[in-house]
Amino acid sequence: MAAIPDKAKHLFENKDFAHVATVNKDGSPQVSAIWIGLDGNLVTFNTAEGRVKTDNLHRDERVAISIHAQENPYENLIIQGKVVEMTKDGADDDIDALAKRYMGVDSYPHRQPGEERVIVKIQPEKVNHTSY
Repeated sequence: MAAIPDKAKHLFENKDFAHVATVNKDGSPQVSAIWIGLDGNLVTFNTAEGRVKTDNLHRDERVAISIHAQENPYENLIIQGKVVEMTKDGADDDIDALAKRYMGVDSYPHRQPGEERVIVKIQPEKVNHTSY
């Protein structure tokens, strides 16, 4: 297993977007922009059930994530890992906290009727941090 370097943890505290790649049923890659978080040694993001990335992760837990700093686009963090948990517990509060960080609002404004939020937790296996 790999750890997120201390000097890269600020990427999980600012408004830096990440991109997560999952594997489609036919083996092709699928990429989505996401809000990113860190829970101890686990990388997290929040999504909704029924989306392509969620369906892909139920079938194949492998992911790759790329984050670059808005302040310095030459700083990036590349993570390869596996999903170790997908939970609905606390997911509504988590998306509100992410909305506060990324949008400055108290409640996530894009909820859809009947939407089931889920927190995806990833154990990093390979990590590469670069900054110029």
